[in-house]
Amino acid sequence: MNEGKPTKAKWWSRPRPVSPGVGEVGPVEDISGPGADGDSVAHHNSDGDQQSERDYQSDGDYELDRPATTTAPTGVAGAGSPYVAPAGPGAASGVGGGDFELERPAAVLQGSVPDAEAVGGPSDAVPAGRAPVAAVPAQQAPADRPRPLHDPDPYSTPPYGEPGPWAPAPPVQHPAATPAHGTAMPPGPPPLPAPAPLLAPVPYPSNPHPAPAQWQNYDPWAAPGPLQQNGAAVETKTQRRKRARKALVLGAVALALVSGGVGGAVGAYLERNGGVGDVTLPQAAKEAPGRATDSVAGIAARALPSVVTLHVRGSGEADTGTGFVLDTRGHILTNNHVVEPAGSGGEITVTFSGGESAKATVVGRDSGYDLAVVKVSGVAGLRPMALGNSDSVQVGDPVVAIGAPFDLANTVTSGIISAKERPITAGGEKGDGSDVSYVDALQTDAPINPGNSGGPLLDTRARVIGINSAIRSADGGTDLQGGQAGSIGLGFAIPVNQARRVAEELINTGRATHPVIGVMLDMDYTGDGARVGTKGGAPVTAGGPGARAGIKTGDVITEVDGQRVHSGEELIVKTRAHRPGDRLRLTLRRGGSQRTVTLVLGSASGG
Repeated sequence: MNEGKPTKAKWWSRPRPVSPGVGEVGPVEDISGPGADGDSVAHHNSDGDQQSERDYQSDGDYELDRPATTTAPTGVAGAGSPYVAPAGPGAASGVGGGDFELERPAAVLQGSVPDAEAVGGPSDAVPAGRAPVAAVPAQQAPADRPRPLHDPDPYSTPPYGEPGPWAPAPPVQHPAATPAHGTAMPPGPPPLPAPAPLLAPVPYPSNPHPAPAQWQNYDPWAAPGPLQQNGAAVETKTQRRKRARKALVLGAVALALVSGGVGGAVGAYLERNGGVGDVTLPQAAKEAPGRATDSVAGIAARALPSVVTLHVRGSGEADTGTGFVLDTRGHILTNNHVVEPAGSGGEITVTFSGGESAKATVVGRDSGYDLAVVKVSGVAGLRPMALGNSDSVQVGDPVVAIGAPFDLANTVTSGIISAKERPITAGGEKGDGSDVSYVDALQTDAPINPGNSGGPLLDTRARVIGINSAIRSADGGTDLQGGQAGSIGLGFAIPVNQARRVAEELINTGRATHPVIGVMLDMDYTGDGARVGTKGGAPVTAGGPGARAGIKTGDVITEVDGQRVHSGEELIVKTRAHRPGDRLRLTLRRGGSQRTVTLVLGSASGG
């Protein structure tokens, strides 16, 4: 970068002024330049003074030559005395170099530049107006300032271009403390502290955390010292023996407990899963107990808490039947033929699905409908069963029957509605017909057996749609009593709409009313239809519903509200399926003609 021009001296290699000593006349300048071979090139400035080539080109780079130590010229400092000659154009004519020292030159002042010949010329004379240079003993130069370790680098190449060890460090500037906001600054800058000596020794900081005294003289190979007491009492031999015995007993107890637990677990596992090598069959995991509400299991789960089993004793006989809770006051509905053995002095025991038992009394019963109501007292937490609507039932609807067949309580069976409005009669053991019941029944194939009498027949919402009352068995009987054969898939239930009306009347009045036409029927008639009697006193009750409608003796009733009637029993069943006061439309056959009449049903007290 500095090719073609002299190198400019750096600040650390520039000459420094030296105070004149004893015998010194004035400052000596070191003027180096292209005239170092003895020929001095001078230039005149604007004031007429001469300047050397170095001064003239003071804006360029330059380097200091090595000054030679020579004998002072005559008349300057004594013959033979060494002195430091300034490097200049006349350095070539001097004596060869010995030890030397760079002198700090004085600042070059304009108008005080000596001639090249006067400074280094052959005459060695001091130019006019300049003080002679005092001789400096050569042997004293090393003592004044350290000798540089190397020559100055003209190209300033690192590391030689960097400051040497003799370069003075720049003074440290300590910033003044910034005053708080709003505080006036003191006038003038604070005085700077005095710079530290160039080579002053820096004291090593002391350790702020000295090591503990007990570790200063620690010797890992020294013999151990005496043990120290920690304040705890020293156990005696007997105490140590007792402590060891206690620990042994506790260990034995813990071992016995662990062994017993492990042995019990192993035994239980072997008992459940068999011994080692036994055959273990795969099995499904346990499932949640809940079921769909419309499934048989869901229906049974909701209905069983409301179903009860009745045990009746009296008049030298006993019977078992089923019933269900009507309300929270303790009323229970069942069949009349279930509670009939109790009579007036018998005993009725009601057992709930949870196993609790209570005594019951008869509230009312009706043999014509084969229904009865009993009541229990002092029983809390009763769950009434919901009642459905038998008029909405359709053939093929799924149903569930609950009862106690052959005294097997809480038995659940399922099936469908196989027929509707099936006229059946049950009872008749007395021979006078007072115990005959006429039912316009729901037919089901759900298994019903002796003991199911009085139990509920449920729809898919666990609502009662009928009361199980009779079955058709293989020997031709229809009664559920008397040890008849079991179910063959033909069971009959009283529609709940009819049972609800009768139960309300039994609870409220103790008796049930029957709807009547006001005529007597010929039960021996074998033709198609129900014929009004022709024998006896008055087959048509005077002033009754039939007489007011125009029915006469010998008329044959063939239809009720458009439904065919084939016998006298069917006419009774169709009539009892209605309430007293209901209006009926009857089709009559009289002689060879047919007519239709309308009548309002009357009421008669049931037995």
